[in-house]
Amino acid sequence: MATEQQGTLLWEPPEELRDGATMTRYMRWLESEHGLSFDDYAALWEWSTEEIEDFWASIWEFFDVRASYDEVLADNSMPGAKWFTGVELSYPEHLFRDKPGDRVAIRHASELRDVGEWTWDDLREQTTRIAAGLKAMGVNRGDRVVAYMPNIPETIAAFLATASLGAVWSSCSPDFGARSVVDRFAQIEPKVMLTVDGYRYGGKDHDRSELIERVQGEMPSLVRTVTLAYLGDDGDWDEAFPPTDEPLEFERVPFDHPMWVLYSSGTTGLPKAIVHSQGGILIEHLKKHNLHLDLQDGDRFFWFTTTGWMMWNFLVSALLTDASIVLYDGNPGTPDMGALWDLAEQASVTCFGTSAAYLAACMKAEVEPAKGRDLSALRSVGSTGSPLAPEGFEWVYQQLGKETWLFSTSGGTDMCTAFVGGVPLLPVYRGEIQGRSLGAKVEAYDEDGNAVIDEVGELVITEPMPSMPIYFWDDEDGEKLRESYFDMYPGVWRHGDWIRITERGTAVITGRSDSTINRGGIRMGTAEIYRAVLALDEITDALVVDIAKGDDAWMPLFVVLRDGADLDEDLEKAIAKRIREDCSPRHVPSEVFEVKEVPRTLSGKVLEVPVKKILTGTPAEQAASRDSLQNPESLDYFTELAAERAG
Repeated sequence: MATEQQGTLLWEPPEELRDGATMTRYMRWLESEHGLSFDDYAALWEWSTEEIEDFWASIWEFFDVRASYDEVLADNSMPGAKWFTGVELSYPEHLFRDKPGDRVAIRHASELRDVGEWTWDDLREQTTRIAAGLKAMGVNRGDRVVAYMPNIPETIAAFLATASLGAVWSSCSPDFGARSVVDRFAQIEPKVMLTVDGYRYGGKDHDRSELIERVQGEMPSLVRTVTLAYLGDDGDWDEAFPPTDEPLEFERVPFDHPMWVLYSSGTTGLPKAIVHSQGGILIEHLKKHNLHLDLQDGDRFFWFTTTGWMMWNFLVSALLTDASIVLYDGNPGTPDMGALWDLAEQASVTCFGTSAAYLAACMKAEVEPAKGRDLSALRSVGSTGSPLAPEGFEWVYQQLGKETWLFSTSGGTDMCTAFVGGVPLLPVYRGEIQGRSLGAKVEAYDEDGNAVIDEVGELVITEPMPSMPIYFWDDEDGEKLRESYFDMYPGVWRHGDWIRITERGTAVITGRSDSTINRGGIRMGTAEIYRAVLALDEITDALVVDIAKGDDAWMPLFVVLRDGADLDEDLEKAIAKRIREDCSPRHVPSEVFEVKEVPRTLSGKVLEVPVKKILTGTPAEQAASRDSLQNPESLDYFTELAAERAG
């Protein structure tokens, strides 16, 4: 492990931030109202994960959740925890409450629309119209409404309208193929589908009318499809959702009432339909956005995402704070890799959220975000989706200034949150996530199930959290849920990542534990190897797998080269040298292959495990669902390679 690349102090919170942070105000409140005093964040985290009922009760009280409960945690079993029993509440009611009508709620832009704004009055009016229309279509509490829509304000209004009725929401991005949409939506038998007529991406228009007809034909539960004219003028949105004098009403539901369905990547078999509750998401996101992201009045929060990724849901929940949010629909590389930084200037973004892959791409393309742009409003940068390399940390500080708060985060669709990530009171160290989130009892487990420090282990969560899935759809006995998270350590959530918790409480994610590279007994996450390889200018993407059969071990590395680069002997030697020095001599690849593309899921995850299965003889159609991929043709190379090796 290249520990010498990590641990350099890059940033410390200035006094103004520490004093004005909502986290600080919360700690002062705990002392004045409950007599609880904590010397530092570490002590606060310890209390939040040891006295979990007291902690979550304090979050409820501090953020004035307007509902009464019988017990905070009636059953702390995992799975099956019972939170805040006896409650009747509404997530959208809390989101809309106390918001001045003339304040901007949403700023938005796309390849089809210039930067625009919706005030809270606009959002409420649109939500009211859609809620009334859905109600007229027969949508009631518990019914499902699905959206094949982009990241635009109308989609947010539709979600809030759905939740206000006590109905259940689910969304996919319009770049999903027909099979991917059906595989997700058909599982939950929706009553209404909301769509757009098409979308623009990378300067190219994509009509979706034929696909929508096909999808409708495979979902007999649908009673109505409503289309928003986004690409052209083909839609019945205004007819279905006309202006109304009806007030926006909120159906209050139990804490564990389902609010939305998210999906696993679906690389093998049907995507798992993960159900989250109104109450669980409300209280987790109140905590996360206010305390950990420190979103306050005047902040403009942006995260680049599509509606098919949990970060869209997470972005919407920022409206629970006094901040506004910024949306973008389109290709982040059109017309060039500076497009999102242009938006940051135009919308005066204060918190710029993106993926580690995007930051790496900007670094490779030699983008200079602050050159020729006024980014003076920007105070923080968030990164997620995959581990941010130490070089990525350094690049952000070089390009955006030493005053920038960079927070790398990790969590997942499973809980729709980050359980390690930003803490406004803590310093930032190169290559390290600032800390474990409040209420998230994250540990690194060794092979014997013991918590370890400064060693790589399985990322586990040993105490329940409110935003854990209430169930998987169509999993009546809970067997799929148990198999997914609780088989390895009964009663303990195993997330499927390798993590190292340092002595100072920071965290390093080193890759997926089911794609670990184990060479001579030395386990290493793929993220560490990618960091080493992608540091070479000639390489723009990479995938590595470890295939062992008895005494036979083969560790191929697949690389995508920059235009004009060649995989010659010199580059292979440079790759070996970099991995030997940054990782270990045992992790130098057996062979290096050039590929046109690395296969990725629709949400951008690298398909290490399916590629490993293909190379060990599993037919590609069994190893991965092609409809779940951004680039399904990329699997053909690995199928051909497997055939060559078998022959």
